[in-house]
Amino acid sequence: MNRIKIINGRLLTPFRVVENGTLLIEGGHIVGLGQRHIDFPGASLIDAQNNYVSPGFIDIHTHGGGGHDFMDGTVNAFLEAAKIHALHGTTALVPTTLTAETDDLLQTFSVYRQAKTANTEGSSFLGIHLEGPYFSMNQKGAQDPRYIRNPNKDEYEAILNHSQDIIRWSAAPELDGAMEFGCEMCRRGILPAIGHSDATAEDVAEALENGFTHLTHLYSGMSGVMRRNAYRYAGVIESAFLYDQLTVEIIADGIHLPPSLLQLIYKQKGPSRIALITDSMRAAGMGPGESTLGSLKDGLKVIVEDGVAKLPDRTAFAGSVATADLLVRNMIRMADVPLLHAVQMITATPAQISKVDHRKGTLTVGKDADVVIFDDEISIQTTIIEGRVVRNIL
Repeated sequence: MNRIKIINGRLLTPFRVVENGTLLIEGGHIVGLGQRHIDFPGASLIDAQNNYVSPGFIDIHTHGGGGHDFMDGTVNAFLEAAKIHALHGTTALVPTTLTAETDDLLQTFSVYRQAKTANTEGSSFLGIHLEGPYFSMNQKGAQDPRYIRNPNKDEYEAILNHSQDIIRWSAAPELDGAMEFGCEMCRRGILPAIGHSDATAEDVAEALENGFTHLTHLYSGMSGVMRRNAYRYAGVIESAFLYDQLTVEIIADGIHLPPSLLQLIYKQKGPSRIALITDSMRAAGMGPGESTLGSLKDGLKVIVEDGVAKLPDRTAFAGSVATADLLVRNMIRMADVPLLHAVQMITATPAQISKVDHRKGTLTVGKDADVVIFDDEISIQTTIIEGRVVRNIL
């Protein structure tokens, strides 16, 4: 069994910062930690040099990175995207699709299964998130309108029967058939999430009653206060704050949401109901220029500039180019969030939303040894994934 002993670290546990801490890893799991000398013979030693030792970051909404998209249809795209995110502290992620032809989705499922087996150097895969195609056309954002439609029972059941790896499916709950869709997701243990939606608060309340408990990228692709025949109605955005039962995710890249909205969301929802996500497309971890959102075969051409991907006409953002370390840094610097809470929103909370909190998300004995070491600037020094060191510059 591979043994690793991390010493001289500031351990970020769910409860506190343990100064001059020691963390023990064996067989891919955390087997000990504390502020004391712990004898651990035969272990490889990593001196954290008074840097922070944190649970590995968990990104529950990403489309790719490093020049690769999960819709490219190749194992290499999955593996290379996972590698680039691991360099930035992400130890587990949820590959996310875009609205597409059903055949393309089925191909992605097959490739995911192969990539999951072959993935030894990048962020581990927690399951697949289907983003669409059951969305509001008014809130499509960068989603391809050719494929947007209402839920179809025969269609989504066939898709679900084709893969056991789907853990989340985002849809607009105001569409005809959406409540039945939500119930079927819950029956299968899949999280139905509200996304790209023009729903009212009343629609959201019904959705909550039918299993929709999460909001996909809050403020992006969703309705706010609206007027209908002179009457005002609360939208999905207001519902996030109205219903405590809803968890939310936010793209904290510093572009999609300004500091004031990051602060508002944190103040109203708190760290236990907020997950930080990259929503990154293939250009994450790369420089500015032209890129493609979605598959190389028929994806959408976009422009990466000002630290974000945009549609060519610049009318909407087309996904972020963020990495997880940037999200944590922004929440601390832009939203004035305490370090432990910023880390919670990229570790424990996404683990809970994705139902993997029994094995990931905290530095706790018995959990998977997903660990990152970073300095005061949230610059990643070391990434350990299930006990495997994939990056170490200490």
